[in-house]
Amino acid sequence: MLSKGFEIEIYTGTSQGEIVGFSDQIVKNLDGFVREPDTRNVEYTTPPLYRYERLLCELVRPRTRLRQYLKQLGDYTLIPGSTLALSGSDRFYRSDPENPYHSYIERTYGTTVVTASVHINIGIEEPEALMRACRLVRLEAPLYLALSAASPFLDGQPTGKHSTRWSVFPKTPAHVPLFTSHAHYIAWTEEQLVKGTMQNVRHLWSSVRPNGDRRPYNLNRLELRICDLVSDPIALLAICALLEARVLQILQDPTLDPLLTSKIAADALVELTDRNEAAAAHHSLDAELTHWQTGESITARTWIESLLQEVSPTVKQAGFGCFLQPVKKILREGNEAQRWLKLYEQGLDSQAVIMQAIRETEAQELALAGDICEPQVA
Repeated sequence: MLSKGFEIEIYTGTSQGEIVGFSDQIVKNLDGFVREPDTRNVEYTTPPLYRYERLLCELVRPRTRLRQYLKQLGDYTLIPGSTLALSGSDRFYRSDPENPYHSYIERTYGTTVVTASVHINIGIEEPEALMRACRLVRLEAPLYLALSAASPFLDGQPTGKHSTRWSVFPKTPAHVPLFTSHAHYIAWTEEQLVKGTMQNVRHLWSSVRPNGDRRPYNLNRLELRICDLVSDPIALLAICALLEARVLQILQDPTLDPLLTSKIAADALVELTDRNEAAAAHHSLDAELTHWQTGESITARTWIESLLQEVSPTVKQAGFGCFLQPVKKILREGNEAQRWLKLYEQGLDSQAVIMQAIRETEAQELALAGDICEPQVA
């Protein structure tokens, strides 16, 4: 098994679903949280761990602490979803008015970046192996978006997209190639910094990127950035397990590298993946995608079902097959966006849908915190 961890961006607000910013106070008073450019969401990071059981606790415990703190401030809680679902997309609320990078972000992107998401990091020490894994995962990133989509509303209305977040998020720079080697990634990054298409080494906002302590030179992990915020921690672990399984496969079999096995040229693969990302943002599991190996049309759901069969021997050998099982539940019952839209079509308005999700998410987290994170009494 590989080390893995999460960066969780999450909104705060009222139990009525109104998103209200508290990141200044949270960062000041609670260890382990960092601010985003807009004060309405806040981020925490789990440590890199190998065991999924421990990761589950590290996902839930900070949210429990944060909920307790917010209740001290009033009728405040955590808000599921990845966009400003009910209101507020018309203005930016700066968390750090003196930060010049935040000024650049507000001026350049506005509230299109005021989203909540999950970044999944998988540890890979060897640079060329990391680049191979990044190539594979980038071409399959739309599948993880399809599983995690959770932003069908904006300003109180359905947008027609399952992931409004990824539909509006400003991927930067506009064109990111498939990096053929670590040297290619270094040279490309240095070029972007000179040209100003990236403000700093963190300013690479693509679905997948190499990450490490001194980018682009010292790297130690793959970072998948495409996922919407997955409210259900068990579902998030399942999505992570599918990602880890695919990374394990290409580490064990480098011939899975798209540059070796695809019938499609590298530049065309980038264009194909961009189209797949857009399709997955609109229709998630029902999206019609183009398979990177064959160029044939396939739905996201069918592709994921095929991957589940393909990775089955890998996860059994590694011992985490049980954590992959909830992916089948997502395929059967729908992702968060699809479940919310079904409630909307049945007559609930967007606020009622979000309020129900708030209650269900809090109840699940409290139950998990009691079962997993606290010592069991004999």
